Amino acid sequence: MPGNPFTDPNWAADLADTIERVVGNVRDKTTKPLVTATRAVVYGLLAGVLGVVALVLLLIILTRGLQTVLDNIGMSGRRTTYVSYLAIGGLISVGGLLLLRKRYSNDG
Repeated sequence: MPGNPFTDPNWAADLADTIERVVGNVRDKTTKPLVTATRAVVYGLLAGVLGVVALVLLLIILTRGLQTVLDNIGMSGRRTTYVSYLAIGGLISVGGLLLLRKRYSNDG
């Protein structure tokens, strides 16, 4: 009788293979999707934070670059600061207005 462990010499190996197969199937259906979702959340948050940092640094570089250019064409120090803030702020405002205009579709 193959089900009797006393007469089947391979029962331990067969039982271990069955347990390993069942545990592997359970892990594939539960743990792997959870690990994939967790990685997506972590990498998405990391990309978002790095994107915000890069945007802030880009704005700082643009502002300082504009101040340097305005200073080299003969504008005074305080005035270059105000003009550069006004120019960069104006560009950001125009970009925001364009995005606000696209927030609703034309169908509604």
